[in-house]
Amino acid sequence: MKLKLALPKGSLQEATFGLLKRAGFDFRASTRSYHPTCDDQEIEATLLRAQEIPRYVEAGVLDAGITGYDNIMECGSDVQEICELHYSKATALPYRWVLAVPKDSSITGPADLEGKRVATELVNVTKRYLERHGVNAEVEFSWGATEVKVPELVDAIVEGTETGSTLKAHGLKIIDTLLESTTRFIANKDSWQDEWKRHKMENIAMLLQAALNAEGLVGLKMNVERASLNTVLGILPALKNPTMSPLSDEGWVALEIIVEGKTVRDLIPSLRRAGATGIVEYPLNKVIY
Repeated sequence: MKLKLALPKGSLQEATFGLLKRAGFDFRASTRSYHPTCDDQEIEATLLRAQEIPRYVEAGVLDAGITGYDNIMECGSDVQEICELHYSKATALPYRWVLAVPKDSSITGPADLEGKRVATELVNVTKRYLERHGVNAEVEFSWGATEVKVPELVDAIVEGTETGSTLKAHGLKIIDTLLESTTRFIANKDSWQDEWKRHKMENIAMLLQAALNAEGLVGLKMNVERASLNTVLGILPALKNPTMSPLSDEGWVALEIIVEGKTVRDLIPSLRRAGATGIVEYPLNKVIY
């Protein structure tokens, strides 16, 4: 039996393959292939535009897929959400779909869009947003480069952004946020009821989340003389209490902790001065809480 898995092609592809690699799944795709190979023979992968994945998962053509919450909402797909994955193509920030206008525009909110023209790739979400505000405006699909269409072609745009820097560079200001989107691992509802497929998908989800949990963290091991133990413990940050093990020499103990990697450059010298020796830093691939 195989699990038919959809992976996003395009801007999110590299980040997704990297996350899967850290989770233990090695996917490889040639430039002309839409069917990546995987070192797990129980997975049959297909590369698709992230916008299309919810539709094919809902229809049962594919068992599961990785896509954005924005795409699920745009398609209106009825799928099983397995887990949320906090990563994106550039940062760990949520991907925001925002209403933006030129800096000198008189439009300050959705009410000012009455009778105006709005360009976006997220047509259905934008229409529902305007309906909620009781606004009648023309919403047109944008094939890309949406930010360059105002003010000559349209009055406002709804565009996706992580940092807002591109919009700012084009002389635009954000006046509202329609939707915040993160990456989701989704399943077809019938596939989710299949015991083998559900078990497989749950395993993948656990490993993906474990890989994300490990980002930015490292492990530290060290030996500490009992006389210095309280001093060392006083400066140790940790996710939980550090693991402490006795050594053959009863006057010493071994400590092991998980810390943020960015703190290590200051922490290690402090630990050494406090009496810790044999300090070892090591990378983490997965952390399961």
